[in-house]
Amino acid sequence: MNTHAELRRQNAGTVLGDLDPYRIFAYAFGVPSLERFAWLSREDVQSAFDSLGKQLDMPRPLRERKGFADSAEYEAAYLGLFEVGMPEPPVPLLESSHHRAIPAQQIVLDCVNFYSVLGLRHEGSAFPADHLITQLEFLAAAKFARESISDPERKSELLRLERDFLERHLLLWLPVALKKLERLGPPLFPRLLSLTHELMRNELESLQESGTP
Repeated sequence: MNTHAELRRQNAGTVLGDLDPYRIFAYAFGVPSLERFAWLSREDVQSAFDSLGKQLDMPRPLRERKGFADSAEYEAAYLGLFEVGMPEPPVPLLESSHHRAIPAQQIVLDCVNFYSVLGLRHEGSAFPADHLITQLEFLAAAKFARESISDPERKSELLRLERDFLERHLLLWLPVALKKLERLGPPLFPRLLSLTHELMRNELESLQESGTP
């Protein structure tokens, strides 16, 4: 019998065309471009995000808030929020920027150790090891490996890997970043980050309900 979390995850995948939700939000928070802005502005994409929010019991639709007037405003907001600032941007998309009690080197090393389990090397990546996009891409790879393998023992190991990474990383720092972003109140980005966080929580719930110790 499907659990509530499993049903929610299946529905979320359906409304977004059965695409991996990790990769969807890694793309949504990518470096601003005309193509990305056009995609985010599409009526069907906005409707899909609104439907996903309803599936995740988030009643406020994306379109209720004022959007960006054009791609230049979108790019300026992205850079001003996530990339540029003194001594740092207002809301860096880096885990180490939101956990002052933990040395940045320790956070990065732990991420790299997780990545190495799948044989993934961070060298040459466009983003730091503790960047939101890098973390989401790792989770997408872990999920794909888990769902593609038939060996029960290896599948269980990959499930624990995905679950542990969510608990030790994304679900610890995303709420902190989200609070900062919501206080600033820009268009679009708080809703997208909130959806990302809720999807991660939902995914973790589904993994925990699998029964793997």
